[in-house]
Amino acid sequence: MLFSALVYGIFFPAVLAKVQFLGVAIAGGDFGCQIDGTCPPGSAQLPLSNGPAQMSHFVKDDGITLLRIPTSWQFLVNSQLGGDLDASNLAKYDQLVQSCLNTGAYCMIDIHNFARWNGQIIGQGGPTDEQFASFWGQLAGKYATNNKIVFELMNEPHDLDIGIWAQTCQKAVTAIREAGAASQMILLPGSNFDSAATLVSSGSADALFAVTNPDGSTDNLFLDIHKYLDVDNSGTHAACTTNNIDAFTNIAQYLRSKGRMGLISETGASSDASCMTAFCAQNSFINKNSDVFAGLVAWGAGSFSTSYVLSLTPSNQNGRLVDNALMKQCVLATWNSSDSDSETTLSPTSAMTSLTPTISSTTVLIITSTLLSTPTALLTASLSSRQSSSSSIKDPEPTINSNVLVLTDTLQDSTMATLALATGSPPLPSGLGGILTAQTDDPLPTTTLPSASATTSPASGAGSIEAEELILWGCMFIAALSLI
Repeated sequence: MLFSALVYGIFFPAVLAKVQFLGVAIAGGDFGCQIDGTCPPGSAQLPLSNGPAQMSHFVKDDGITLLRIPTSWQFLVNSQLGGDLDASNLAKYDQLVQSCLNTGAYCMIDIHNFARWNGQIIGQGGPTDEQFASFWGQLAGKYATNNKIVFELMNEPHDLDIGIWAQTCQKAVTAIREAGAASQMILLPGSNFDSAATLVSSGSADALFAVTNPDGSTDNLFLDIHKYLDVDNSGTHAACTTNNIDAFTNIAQYLRSKGRMGLISETGASSDASCMTAFCAQNSFINKNSDVFAGLVAWGAGSFSTSYVLSLTPSNQNGRLVDNALMKQCVLATWNSSDSDSETTLSPTSAMTSLTPTISSTTVLIITSTLLSTPTALLTASLSSRQSSSSSIKDPEPTINSNVLVLTDTLQDSTMATLALATGSPPLPSGLGGILTAQTDDPLPTTTLPSASATTSPASGAGSIEAEELILWGCMFIAALSLI
């Protein structure tokens, strides 16, 4: 776990530099839902006519990778609490889900009930945990074979006992996994409307991170996170009064300390000038902290008109869908521009509080940590310069071909597995990127060789590795993680 968190926290932000999942909510199935969990099925306005075209546009034209599709518990069981899924209403909702899946994107099922049914809290005086788990088991069973389905247990719980709610979520997670959905992502929502500002301080995050899969693992269990930018976090005001960076900094640090991930499944803003600045700043920050934030879903499109205060609904111009300025600048541009960012500023993990090295052209960093409580060690060595192998090019000065950042961890078979990141050609002729292996009985040596330039001390240096140089080796880390 320590090594996995270290790799995600250091390497993948530098390689990816943006969240994996960028999404948009295709709203309408939630229309009529109130915060007391009253959701009349007749009020739902599933965007069956324009939703598929919007989703196709978002995925094919914009590169969106995740679409959130709200609905309600009442709609899917036709107001029969504890009953089976209603075939007619489920077919309508599934029509939208299948349109989403046909785009190739991930599709999030969002139950928009605020942890309630007609005014009563689930598991706390209202519907029983067993009724909630049965509902989720039925729904998960329908989509169990599709790994692009994401289960959001509940939209914005509030005013409840978080300890009891976490137990309710545990039963729902168990039901989903036992229904055959063994590996799909599940989002765990906290109290106070799932606000990023209070998930940690309210104890929601701690309580929810006690939820596990039936095998005891926490694989693909993500903290669900929401946050708006207006004065009361309601998403009903045009003016933005915060960029939420303080809130997201706090939760990012928490997630790193726990070695866990979160996904922002709902955030939005208006096209007011204040929001064009604040919303863009927030989303840029989220993308730069992709080591702990897996995705960002903006609100909202679907059945919303283009005049809705938080609308991201594309307009139809001469037969083609066109995004508004808010979507272009603050959702798409902040994600796409992250591809070319050469620096990612991250708070270090608790196991590496002093590790902010500069990788100079002659510095090798070797970091070893072990699952056997051995203290983390930091070794440095200098590489000698090497001339380019091409005889047709004469360099005025020696050319340094590569730099290496090596992380090692002791595995159960007592073999030290080593990862290496190279910013140029591999420094050693054997092995991709200069992969080294050594038995734990033989300590890895520290060697200083002649160098053409001064090395930078890892303890005092600061900087980052350029993303475009590291992306060549991203596949190596994905493969290595599968061994952990």
